[in-house]
Amino acid sequence: MVARSVRVALDLLGGDRAPDVVVDGALAALAEDPHLHLVLAGPSDLRPRWDAVADRITLLPTDEGVGMADAPVRAVRGRRTSVRLAVEAVRNGAADAVVSVGPTGAAVAAAVTELGKLPGYRRPVLAALLPAAAHPVVLVDVGAHAGASDADLVRHGRLGSAYARAVLGLDLPRVGLLSVGTEPGKGDPLRKKADRGLAGSGLHYIGLVEGYDVPLGGRADVVVTDGFTGNVVLKTLEGSLALAASNGTASNGTASNGTASNGTAEATGPGSRRAATLLGVAGTVVIGHGAAGPADVADCVALAASAVRDNYLLHLRAALDNPQPPSETAPPHAGPDEQHRSAVRPQTRPQARMTAAPAAT
Repeated sequence: MVARSVRVALDLLGGDRAPDVVVDGALAALAEDPHLHLVLAGPSDLRPRWDAVADRITLLPTDEGVGMADAPVRAVRGRRTSVRLAVEAVRNGAADAVVSVGPTGAAVAAAVTELGKLPGYRRPVLAALLPAAAHPVVLVDVGAHAGASDADLVRHGRLGSAYARAVLGLDLPRVGLLSVGTEPGKGDPLRKKADRGLAGSGLHYIGLVEGYDVPLGGRADVVVTDGFTGNVVLKTLEGSLALAASNGTASNGTASNGTASNGTAEATGPGSRRAATLLGVAGTVVIGHGAAGPADVADCVALAASAVRDNYLLHLRAALDNPQPPSETAPPHAGPDEQHRSAVRPQTRPQARMTAAPAAT
């Protein structure tokens, strides 16, 4: 089947090594996907870089970027910044999705201002899909907002559960709250209140989980936390994978060159896929790591294009509007593993492998 043509807007001036690395990533993404069209927001003097594929690129000219040390409001207050123009392209129908590897706060501010928030969700969150040992794990929030209230964490759980249903094809995602122990009552006052809120949320809440449940999987499909903690968890995982890769072979059989022992590409160490999806806004927004290289940028674009082709936003909205799972799940007496297996649809959606996310700003 011929892939659907997709238009992805890309912020050329976002990232530690912009614009050169971002342009390199854009060209790599075009080479990988013949049905991709890019809407690039950045300096017009970069045009010669893409002369060979000029028919597949639209330029939104601007020389204004948002630096990592700038306040997020700089992205939206009376300025034609590259991230704002890229997000505006989605709002105006000139693009189907947007990607930025610039400051997270700026990208979130632009997305909220230009696209708006989904009803009932006051704070968008970043969700990273991690290749855990047992099964993929959705970690949310990983840096959209550093702090959170107990009510925010419940909303994080709803968004994360809906994302797992939309992307992983799970009818009954198991939701866990990250804490310092699994026993009831563990954690600080925020975690204790959020634990009670999630227990009464109507989600398939399995209780508290610990840090090792994120890379190992098995207990929860969705792990909920605040953006500060989630970002620290991801950076720690990234460093651990890099250390394992530098020692020759990671524990999952991945060699230091980023290739698994069976010859398939894996996201690990320096070659990690550094991307996360912004949930809670009325558009498809992918935010990458500020230290992204060309391959990371290309991965972000590929993730955005895949989300559009899979009608991710439509499925996410449907999951949020219909939180109760279908009735064809396992009987009440079935064990947890049997219940979980019965809740997986035969046809699951494509999965992105990610092991790091943007910094909280």
